[in-house]
Amino acid sequence: MSGTQTRTLADLKDLPVASPAAAAETVVREPKRDEFGRSYATGRRKNAVARVWIKPGKGEITVNGRKVGVYFARPVLRMLLTQPFLVADRYNQFDVTCTVVGGGLSGQAGAVRHGISRALTYYEPNLRPILKVAGFLTRDSRVVERKKYGKAKARRSFQFSKR
Repeated sequence: MSGTQTRTLADLKDLPVASPAAAAETVVREPKRDEFGRSYATGRRKNAVARVWIKPGKGEITVNGRKVGVYFARPVLRMLLTQPFLVADRYNQFDVTCTVVGGGLSGQAGAVRHGISRALTYYEPNLRPILKVAGFLTRDSRVVERKKYGKAKARRSFQFSKR
């Protein structure tokens, strides 16, 4: 593994976010909140689109009207949703309400994570550098490759027969 290193969430908290010279030039962002004190953002991953609202609370997450433990039964998917809060050191401080459509469970969990990260930056703009370094604000653009004609799948050819 030349040049690649594995980072954990604890490592990301200790990273420097910007130099002092760059901090002087940064734009001061205002929080974006609606009349109910919520911030809204859209998250996307694969074919899934998540609409996410966050507001201060006890850390309850609701997905399509169901508790997160019911909707995302696998622990890995629930862990994905809490990552932005852990990196930003805001765990159990926000209630999340989201609706998600399209794709499968993995794509939906990624879309909700992306939406939570963006909504956090709208609620508290000073969290943006931390979440950006962690890579949570980048939309993962990888989607399934389309099937081509004359092929069994996207790239797989039909089995060759000599006779």
